Amino acid sequence: MHSKPKKSLGQHFLVDKNIANKIVNSLTDNTARNIIEVGPGRGVLTEILYDKYGEKLFPIEIDTELFNKLSNNFPVLKNNIFNVDFLKFDILKEFKEQTSVIGNFPYNISNRIFFKILESKQIVPEVVCMIQKEVAERINSKSGNKVYGILSVLLQAFYNIEYLFTVNETVFDPPPKIKSAVIRLSRKDDFSIDCNEKDFFIIVKTAFNQRRKMLRNSLKSLLQDKNIEDEILIKRPEQLSVEEFVYLTQIMQNE
Repeated sequence: MHSKPKKSLGQHFLVDKNIANKIVNSLTDNTARNIIEVGPGRGVLTEILYDKYGEKLFPIEIDTELFNKLSNNFPVLKNNIFNVDFLKFDILKEFKEQTSVIGNFPYNISNRIFFKILESKQIVPEVVCMIQKEVAERINSKSGNKVYGILSVLLQAFYNIEYLFTVNETVFDPPPKIKSAVIRLSRKDDFSIDCNEKDFFIIVKTAFNQRRKMLRNSLKSLLQDKNIEDEILIKRPEQLSVEEFVYLTQIMQNE
């Protein structure tokens, strides 16, 4: 008997084995010592992942009912399955080695999951996930595109993003009202940026909070007493590439 999807947790369970195989096979990084599965649900991906990676797999499931079922279905993984909210899970504390992340991310928290991954990027070389199609397009978009935003810049600063394939609503129970997509994030070989990372995050977020304004205006609170006469400040945030945001952070630091 399947557990009913809980609306409060944004649950849409994948039921198509072919798509599940395709998602698992999209993990290509062999350097990772562990694999975290976010929100395994009824275990469609878990089964394939376990066959492939065995005890390298660590599913994280917030729903206690599903957690218990997973523990019964995969007794060998009993000590690997965490019954916690991924957003509260401390990846860096639990894992010291390179750890890839895979999952059908709950759509209502997918953005927050990406911020969580960014916090742990030094040990997360690869992410394969199914998310809302429009979020996938946004993350993958380049400067000058109207959907380009905070996550596009922050993720692209450290990862190469690939839009792998689109997924129809019919492969889920219950079917969501939107299309989904699977993307892969592969960490760059050199994933350090030439500026203060904390400042970079603050500048990107502040700029896009008023995305229609010129940077001179949207960054007013950060520019205050800085005397910067750079042409970059007459641009809007969506016009700046990742490299230009790094440059902007550098000139604001140097003032």
